[in-house]
Amino acid sequence: MPSIAQLSYLIAVHRTRHFGRAATQLGVSQPTLSMQIQKVERELGVVIFDRQKKPIETTDRGRAIVERAWDVVSAHENLMRLADGNFSAPAGKFGLGIIPTLAPYVLPWFLHSFSEAFPAVELSVFERPTDEILSEILSGRLDAAILATPLRERAITERVLFYDPFYLYCHREDPLLDADVVEVEDLDPRKLWLLDDAHCFRAQVVNFCGMQERAHLGSIRFAGGSFETIRHLIDASEGYTLIPETYARTLSRTVRQRCVRPFETRTPTREVSLVHHHKSWKLDITDALRTSVEKTTPRPLRLVGPEGEILPIRQATGA
Repeated sequence: MPSIAQLSYLIAVHRTRHFGRAATQLGVSQPTLSMQIQKVERELGVVIFDRQKKPIETTDRGRAIVERAWDVVSAHENLMRLADGNFSAPAGKFGLGIIPTLAPYVLPWFLHSFSEAFPAVELSVFERPTDEILSEILSGRLDAAILATPLRERAITERVLFYDPFYLYCHREDPLLDADVVEVEDLDPRKLWLLDDAHCFRAQVVNFCGMQERAHLGSIRFAGGSFETIRHLIDASEGYTLIPETYARTLSRTVRQRCVRPFETRTPTREVSLVHHHKSWKLDITDALRTSVEKTTPRPLRLVGPEGEILPIRQATGA
């Protein structure tokens, strides 16, 4: 029967896809790690890693074994933490993913206060697209992420942090700015600027505006990589885009009054959650992160019920 240490070696190689990096991560020599993994493969009679591939790939049977190894190591870690009574002091390495349409605006809220409150947590933050982050979480290479939800991934647990309403950002001379509020039916798809396909925010905007993605693509002048880029292009030419409250809060009061308008009867809103694998054993750090984000979230973004609880999105928006 493989030991806990050997199972940890399997998980590390699966995560890093590299024997040298896995050994460094675990603080052992590469020959020791390689030898122990070979012992496990001989004992189980299974080739777990395809060493001919660069980077190393986990075989189909190997993936099933790593999944079970993850269960065993997670249970062991939880047992040890319970025995130590160490739940009040989160510690250790933790990889956090976050999408580009949230990273510049949300990270400044909590990173400093989190690092001060939990100095024993070695937090590494990675800005990536949603699909890449999910792949990293499912493979165990990331511990958690801040994403737009729902994701509808059975293996992922979603814990809502806040709700992020959308507004319309217009060129300063656009006729839509003559009104205090706008209707989605007033939007001309030919004048709408969008983020590129790598951003889930694009799909949310397309769905909200009732446009068919294929039909709309032919009228897009530019697919931007950031809200800031699109905003400056609109300022220099014409048209409009949708921006979330998280980004709108970084604009000056003058800019918001001149160029930003809310929607009247339907307010598009994205749900933002802290997500993790449902088998994650680092729940104390995940809980600490969630608390840190919630404490620092600007109050207008929090939808709070009479008892102080965060409301479900359907109840909060009347959907």
